[in-house]
Amino acid sequence: MKRFVFLGGALALLVAAAPIPSTPDLGKAEGQCRPGENGPAFLVDLIGLKDRAGRVKVEVYPANDADFLADDNVLVMAGKTFRRVEVAVPAEPTPRVCIRLPGPGTYAVTVLHDRNADRKFSLSHDGIGFSGNPRLGWSKPKANAVAVNAGGSLTTLRVVMNYRTGLFSFGPLKRS
Repeated sequence: MKRFVFLGGALALLVAAAPIPSTPDLGKAEGQCRPGENGPAFLVDLIGLKDRAGRVKVEVYPANDADFLADDNVLVMAGKTFRRVEVAVPAEPTPRVCIRLPGPGTYAVTVLHDRNADRKFSLSHDGIGFSGNPRLGWSKPKANAVAVNAGGSLTTLRVVMNYRTGLFSFGPLKRS
């Protein structure tokens, strides 16, 4: 986008920075833990997965309402925190996913269980979880409900997964 403005009697051409092309890989290079990672990073334990089908995607956002779950391209262009790790569902009894952080601080974490690996969230099929494990309604939780602190080393989080369990209910699965 080009825009002309007058500056002190002179005409100047301003060219806005082009947005980063949308891609599922945005934030992955920064989020991928290294072998023997010692932090800062979150070790996210996934509690209550429905099954081991598909993929899990863990994302880290700034812990404020304006940036929490904001468009990843917008966050990256503004120099704000955005990290992503996407892996096949680990087979361990309590799967753990490691995601690197830019430094110690307060963040908001989301986990998506994309059961059919189509990279789209389906309310009737997929699962979702948040750091802080807030009770979920039909809208996204507030950032302060999911805000978690990370130190300079590894910080373990337990994220309880939520699935649609009835016509109007959404929450952790009941295990018999």
